[in-house]
Amino acid sequence: MKYFVSGLVNVETNLRIRSFPVAYYPIDYPFFGITSSISGVGYNISVAAKTLGNDITFSTIIGKDIEARRILHKLDEIGISREYVFDALDCTPVSIILYEPGEGGRRQIYCDLKNIQDMSIDTERVKNAINSADICVLCNINFNRALLPIAKAAGKTIATDVHVISDVYDPFNRDFMEHADILFLSDEDLPVRPEQFLTDLKNAYKAKIIVIGLGSEGVIFYERATDTIHRLPVCAIGGVANTVGAGDALFTAFTHYYTNGCSALEAMKRAEIFAALKIRHTGGGAGFPSEQEVQDIYANYEFK
Repeated sequence: MKYFVSGLVNVETNLRIRSFPVAYYPIDYPFFGITSSISGVGYNISVAAKTLGNDITFSTIIGKDIEARRILHKLDEIGISREYVFDALDCTPVSIILYEPGEGGRRQIYCDLKNIQDMSIDTERVKNAINSADICVLCNINFNRALLPIAKAAGKTIATDVHVISDVYDPFNRDFMEHADILFLSDEDLPVRPEQFLTDLKNAYKAKIIVIGLGSEGVIFYERATDTIHRLPVCAIGGVANTVGAGDALFTAFTHYYTNGCSALEAMKRAEIFAALKIRHTGGGAGFPSEQEVQDIYANYEFK
């Protein structure tokens, strides 16, 4: 499957803390509890989809600094082309994530986007990549707004994750929700029960699949073809190290299995397993399992 993925890449630092809330102390020594790696939604999805065997074209905007060189080196290392990586920023975005170890998976994210939200992307240069793709993953960042109608006019499946919203008609994310065929979001700031918000979304937009991630409670999702709401518990295989990137993993695996012929329910079961295996590792862009690893768990795991 040919993926066109456009979204954020940044340098991410993860800090393992004792617990939330963080008490004050002048210094701590979390041995092997601080890691720095390449991450960002667009990057994470690209790496996860590539790990599952897909052909990836990745588009993003980076800076002209040392962090940018680190990102380019990583892309070269994992075999993702830098053809549509534009160095239009003075400084590359960075993030810091505080995370609490254990099954609860609470984390607090600080994402410094620099001035990326003021930037636009060269639509003429990426049109060919969009036209040759089977699926377009357009992350909810400003420079992707101009790509939404291009992908829609080309008849491509559009997938996006709007993450945390509290309004069905959220002004920042409305463009993305209106164009999406596969729409993901989190339950973290919903004003009503997930079932009600899901119903409101399916009435407001035309997406074929709408998924609300419920964290440790699993997922709830709507399938328009059957006019059905499904709910799955989390895949509890244990060994949680850090839940950062779990949503990106779930999103990517679902789109992979669903667009490769699985039913929505079977695709989501496999996606749950993919995410459960991923969070055994620290770093949003690390730890994605292979299709065979997912299948090995799937063959012996029963969802209740």
